[in-house]
Amino acid sequence: MAKPYVPHDVLDETAKTSLVGLGSGFFIAAIQNALSKRNVGAMSVFTRGAPIIGICAAGPGAYAFFSRTMMNLREKDDAWAAAFGGFMCGSVLGLPFRRTPIVLALGAFVGTAQGLFHVTGGRLDSFYKEEDEFERKETIRRTTRLPVEQTVAELGEGRGIRPPGYEERRRERIKEKYGFEVNPVTATAEGSQ
Repeated sequence: MAKPYVPHDVLDETAKTSLVGLGSGFFIAAIQNALSKRNVGAMSVFTRGAPIIGICAAGPGAYAFFSRTMMNLREKDDAWAAAFGGFMCGSVLGLPFRRTPIVLALGAFVGTAQGLFHVTGGRLDSFYKEEDEFERKETIRRTTRLPVEQTVAELGEGRGIRPPGYEERRRERIKEKYGFEVNPVTATAEGSQ
């Protein structure tokens, strides 16, 4: 049974995505400014890098706005919404070229990539759905857990490994090796009196 659709807050997600894009655009512009061969000032990050900063903010913002809006209107979270958002993002990225075929081609390329990425489960390594993490760990625990007796046989006692009867065997080993008896001491308030 499919999970019920939960509406997205379009404006909030668009603002957050645009801010991340703005930060990455500023980072790219700052690197370009630092690697410039001409003598430029610190403010040229904003003057020379404004187009890059704007495109880096507008592209992801367009993706978030249009994909979430389409999800809310259709009440489905599917690959078509991701492809539509990707088309709009690619179109925004193609706007600086000022050629309609380039705008449409970049839109189609990014839209196809986003749609396929959504179809494959949002993963690059495989298209299988991610199983529940708790179930996966339980399966690993059941199939790989060793009995205490086997662990003690392989590692030996001591160093934090204390199987049942450990204290008695320890006292016997100390008595055999060193010749004196170890009296057990309780670490409670009654035992210290």
